[in-house]
Amino acid sequence: MRNPIIAVGLGILALAGFSLLAGWAFFATQHLGEGWRDLAPIWPYVVGAVVIVAAMTAFFMWLAFYSANHRYDDRAGRDDL
Repeated sequence: MRNPIIAVGLGILALAGFSLLAGWAFFATQHLGEGWRDLAPIWPYVVGAVVIVAAMTAFFMWLAFYSANHRYDDRAGRDDL
């Protein structure tokens, strides 16, 4: 890519658009239901998902560093190109 300014500009524009959408959704729905009390039944699922994702992330990082430190990632032979 010769001119990364276009990709950076599009990325910033996409983030700004998403931020506007999220802000609008938050303020448009603040009077619906009982607010945070409506979310009480799903908090255990949210916490469980966060714990599972954190555990999987830690396991895969440990696996990557373990294989690198024990030289499982070294090349076995010469590259023939």
